[in-house]
Amino acid sequence: MDENGLGVRLMAAVRARDVEAVRALLDDGADPDAVDGSGLPALCVAVAAYDAPVAEALVEGGADPDRVLPDGTTPLWRAVDGGSHAVFAAVLGREPRLRLPESERARLIALAADWYGTGAVEGLRRRTGAAGSATTVRVTDDAYDWVDEVSLGGRVVRAGHGAVLSTLEWAFRIPTPVDELVTRAVRTPDEEHADWSAVCWVLVDRRSDETWSALVAHRHHPDPARRRFVADCLRTRSFVDCDRPRYGERETEVLVAWSAEERDSAVLAKVLGALTEYEHPDLEAAGLRHADHPDPRVRREVPDALLTDDGGRRSPAGRAALLVLTRDPDTEVRLRACSVGANDEVLRSEVTRALVLMIEAPDAAVRRRAAEILAASADRGPAVTDALMAMLDEDDQILRLEAAWGLARRDDPRTEEAYERVGPLGPGFEEDHRASALLHWKWRRRDAAAAASATAS
Repeated sequence: MDENGLGVRLMAAVRARDVEAVRALLDDGADPDAVDGSGLPALCVAVAAYDAPVAEALVEGGADPDRVLPDGTTPLWRAVDGGSHAVFAAVLGREPRLRLPESERARLIALAADWYGTGAVEGLRRRTGAAGSATTVRVTDDAYDWVDEVSLGGRVVRAGHGAVLSTLEWAFRIPTPVDELVTRAVRTPDEEHADWSAVCWVLVDRRSDETWSALVAHRHHPDPARRRFVADCLRTRSFVDCDRPRYGERETEVLVAWSAEERDSAVLAKVLGALTEYEHPDLEAAGLRHADHPDPRVRREVPDALLTDDGGRRSPAGRAALLVLTRDPDTEVRLRACSVGANDEVLRSEVTRALVLMIEAPDAAVRRRAAEILAASADRGPAVTDALMAMLDEDDQILRLEAAWGLARRDDPRTEEAYERVGPLGPGFEEDHRASALLHWKWRRRDAAAAASATAS
């Protein structure tokens, strides 16, 4: 270890899962390839702990993912073996296709494929010889996706090898057939599963016409999970292709036609949700077609189809549909309709009425969302300010904060009193626009007073 003890401290921070301390120690000159008393590198410690943030910090700090260990493995090999896509992605590093020899690429692909084909439980049986029952729990693999974590015979593995295999193949530019990838994605037909997400991103990144045609062909597949997957891919493309020439043309043409044909409510909701991420002249018509759909999941997507840059340019039919949706029996539909219609002068009073009613709902999450929309709306009438003042009596501090912010936006003279009733805000509000609005309100009041004084003199 180094004379200053940085390596010892780095290993301690890695074992403590303290990513900020790891970054600070690396910045101070700690060796990213530091090892513990048994010779195990810090990166392998993070991999074994399924600690993706620390693994990522170590790799960014210079840790070698391809360092060959005495048992012939590498940190990257161990990450593939462990089955966590989040950890694997953190350890993969840049340009693995150029960095690794063909033999090592083949070895990694074979490892991931063997785990995926065998399955986590049977794979552990083969490796441990254990005959008992496996313990399986669902765990969050990263901020968005989940996998099953399987324990058997004293070993643990995460069952995200489909995601690992798909990402690894594309990293090595292996053009896996689209049909095979889609089959992997929907083996667990949940869009929050790591396999689904990883395949989606791979297919979004593959830009060839052949990939596009093979993917969108699955919108006609009898399996609704495959159709949902295609819709999810088309929606994801909207997040990454916005600077591409002729952005969204192919996607919207497919989605508009599909929205008129799809009969499965869950799939149709995904299709409409994807379509609303783009602009298309027939977007409003697609929304209106389903404004009275019997499934609330579909109706929830309609308000965004009726969204315009300027509520005053909304068509009469769109405005009428939005008005009906503000009275929908489904709370989520009402919230989304109010959010879209909040700045429409014609709908304003009805939107305010609906929001005031929802602020009194028993569900705290509904009340918060209704308060957020109401506070941000353009309605400056007494019904709104009265509702905001009433919210200052709530036990929920976030509701009180939304109310105070709404009053500040309206330059209400009771703003300072409102913020006093919000009470001290804890950590995490340093950059919150609602918390800083009081200061801006005071500045506006000061400037207005100075201007009035100058005019009077």
